[in-house]
Amino acid sequence: MTAIAIGTLLLWLPIATADGTQTALSTAFFTSTSAVAVTGLIVVDTATYWSPFGKGVILLLFQVGGFGIMTAATLFGLMAGRGFGLRDRMATQVERDRLEVGDARSVLKLVLTITLVAEGVIAAILTARFALAYDMPFAQALWHGVFHSVSAFNNAGFSSFSDSVMSYQSDAVILVPIMLAVIVTALGFPVMQDIRAHGLVWRRFTLHSKITISGTAILLATGFVAILAKEWANPDTLGPMDTGAKLLNAAFHSVMPRTAGFNSLDVGAFRDETLLVNYLLMFIGGGSAGTAGGIKITTFFLLLAVVVSEIRRERDVAIFGRRIDQRLERQALAITTMAVILIMAATLYILAIAPLPLDDVLFETISAFSTVGLSTGITAELPVQAHVVLAILMFVGRVGTITVATALATGSSERPYRFPKENPIVG
Repeated sequence: MTAIAIGTLLLWLPIATADGTQTALSTAFFTSTSAVAVTGLIVVDTATYWSPFGKGVILLLFQVGGFGIMTAATLFGLMAGRGFGLRDRMATQVERDRLEVGDARSVLKLVLTITLVAEGVIAAILTARFALAYDMPFAQALWHGVFHSVSAFNNAGFSSFSDSVMSYQSDAVILVPIMLAVIVTALGFPVMQDIRAHGLVWRRFTLHSKITISGTAILLATGFVAILAKEWANPDTLGPMDTGAKLLNAAFHSVMPRTAGFNSLDVGAFRDETLLVNYLLMFIGGGSAGTAGGIKITTFFLLLAVVVSEIRRERDVAIFGRRIDQRLERQALAITTMAVILIMAATLYILAIAPLPLDDVLFETISAFSTVGLSTGITAELPVQAHVVLAILMFVGRVGTITVATALATGSSERPYRFPKENPIVG
């Protein structure tokens, strides 16, 4: 909240806008919230509306927001791991090792190191490409390179170009580094630490890493195939492109809905079936303890495993040969239910005050809650009341799932009594 308030005040200053006029407080608040929550939804064009000072503030906000979210989620995960009883902690010692990196200072140092190194490498690649292939002056190329590098690594989705990266939809040297940055940080810090410690030795990965990596692969493949199949002949998206560009942009847009928000295609021109796939990808999001939003991959696949186990009438829920504690099943259900209720409530409210199609409004609310940042183009058209609702969704979606998961893991208590048992009809 403090970062959002400071960002709002800085963006409210006349020096923050390109023409030197003071922006509306609601615009400054929405933009600051979107940046700190590393979402990327905008009500004004970042490239033309804000001054260099304003753009610098936005960059700083999503850098601070992304770093703070990653470290906080990791430390909360460690705290949640310590919230179980002695027997459970001993039984799950292997899993808890994913977060045992020492004290808070060690966690901060490792996250900071990974962040700076990754952002530096990506910025160097993008800067060189902008300067050499597009004849940009070095200072301009460096600015665009750094801005997109920091935005991609933090899954922020902000772009210093008016059309995001649509002008570079055929340039793999621009799109691929952005894709890789988003994929890596969407895995989450525990997975990055696991890879750092064990390389690519699958059998040594924790269950959390196995679920996250395999789930990521499944979702990326699903999105890629669905987008390619439905948009192949769409004249407003993939239709006019050659085969290589179609494959590149389908891959790019299978990555972005899961957390980042960059777009190389016109999202508003997607077919309804593609939008439906995007709803699912955005709602699930990326890995835990990272900059990704959504209910998280582990939450979704844990619930899926519960369904499969129930269909098979198995006593325990198991994934990759490991039994899942029932408390985690209830946490996953609580987080998912909370997300559905918030998204539906926000969608109903915005539909009541704005005469817009349901599919566009639903896309907007899921994107806000899951801190994705993609839009069909209606954000600026919405009334101020809707912007406030979306800002609340972004904030709750960013910190709410982490807070709820931690509270459920560490605040569990047992009643000294049990109620009489009775089974209602289900289904």
